[in-house]
Amino acid sequence: MAVTDAAIDKIKEMILSGELAPGDRLPKEADLAERLGLSRNSLREAVRALALINVLDVRQGDGTYVTSLEPRLLLDTMSFVLDLHRDDTVLQFFEVRRILEPAATAMAAELMTDDDIEELREILESLPAEPTVEELVANDLRFHQRIALGSGNSVLCSFIESLSGPTTRARIWRGLTQEGALAKTREQHTAIYEAIAARQAEVARSWATVHIAGVESWLRKSLA
Repeated sequence: MAVTDAAIDKIKEMILSGELAPGDRLPKEADLAERLGLSRNSLREAVRALALINVLDVRQGDGTYVTSLEPRLLLDTMSFVLDLHRDDTVLQFFEVRRILEPAATAMAAELMTDDDIEELREILESLPAEPTVEELVANDLRFHQRIALGSGNSVLCSFIESLSGPTTRARIWRGLTQEGALAKTREQHTAIYEAIAARQAEVARSWATVHIAGVESWLRKSLA
């Protein structure tokens, strides 16, 4: 493992130094191994590890390339890790959401274009009058993802999307068991949308906090 870690570090250094840029093809395996002073097996293991976290893209018959290295791509692996969480840690994910999403919502109120806000309204109004729990959760995810995207910060957006997975089961659970959850969700989503449409960043931030904290509070009581 120490040799493989050294190989990973050397490839990472090539990327950080600019020697390998996003989209570049790595030198042939034999040439790169010799150049870095590594065995081909160690290099191969390093490439596999970096491919798993979306730093490298191994294309059979074509070669190995540096990916785009975009935040969304690199943070995608975090979703896999978070999906393995235990139910008793889901509250911690909500605590992180309560910090990040209100900030993103405030930013979206200032940065979203009129067309973006119209798209958000369409998402809001696409929810059926009597949705299933699955439809409610899917709409909720789309609504919050559109706001996160509207923040204009790709890293923040990627973090928020990664955190959505672990909390989905809690939202479904809430929809199945808590009376009035649908009406409350509609009301709070509408308030968030109206604040964004009015360009009231702090009002939007407050409503987002209320919305997420409400689910967190219910879940905390349910798990007690």
